[in-house]
Amino acid sequence: MTGEEAAVPAGIDTTVPSPARVYDCFLGGKDNFAADRAAAQEIIAGFPDAPRVARQNRAFMRRAAAVMAEEGIGQFIDLGSGLPTADNLHHVVHRTAPGSRVVYVDNDPLVLAHGRALLADDASTKVVTADLREPETVLSACQEAGIDLGQPVGLAMIAVLHFVPGDLAALVGAYRKRLARGSYLALSHVTADGLDPERTRQATGTYARTASGLHFRSREEIEALFEGTWLLEPGVVPTWQWRPAAPADMPRIGGEDDQATSPVILAGVGHLLAPSL
Repeated sequence: MTGEEAAVPAGIDTTVPSPARVYDCFLGGKDNFAADRAAAQEIIAGFPDAPRVARQNRAFMRRAAAVMAEEGIGQFIDLGSGLPTADNLHHVVHRTAPGSRVVYVDNDPLVLAHGRALLADDASTKVVTADLREPETVLSACQEAGIDLGQPVGLAMIAVLHFVPGDLAALVGAYRKRLARGSYLALSHVTADGLDPERTRQATGTYARTASGLHFRSREEIEALFEGTWLLEPGVVPTWQWRPAAPADMPRIGGEDDQATSPVILAGVGHLLAPSL
């Protein structure tokens, strides 16, 4: 057993890459293992832009969270939150609305272990281990952690749904139906539109070694996930094009201002209080 494996919570197989930990590699984090780093390097071999795309996706999350907080949202659920890193969602929203409740949800037990250690002194932010494919279980856990589903919620599904196979309409709809009017849905998802098919096959093959796999979807399929919401301007666009002017008080993180060379991840924010509903 290596030194890094000795500190791993029970139940985590460090020989199987985890999407959360591969993403951590792209962001330059240290909460990953040899299998995760090997998978990340395979992705980078086919997509040299992968770390930059990951940073841009993270930058979108931060800007979207700031917008939701500015619109008066005081409680947030971050599904597939990944490992904690600098200026996470709770940091962003607490600058605008101190005391906002935030619940991070991920199915990787390592996220829970690290999150609890980092958030031990933050009573308004919790981490739960759950599978987003089980909406009722997830939402019950969020309620136990302090989320009031009778009030508007900012629901974040950032770069996570492409790890879920099949038709996402029913899954996203199950969450949307439980949210109060006035809630927001922030979502980003990989697309193969315009990409080299051979490289997408390579990425799919690499992620096939994880517990979830990787599932590219078209722009039309991603836009359909916002059904029942009023899309905020500029709609569903590449991450770096979604309201690129960050708030003045948002810390700059290296590389986030670089534009990627292809769409790769499309993103948008929908409001559940749509004029047309």
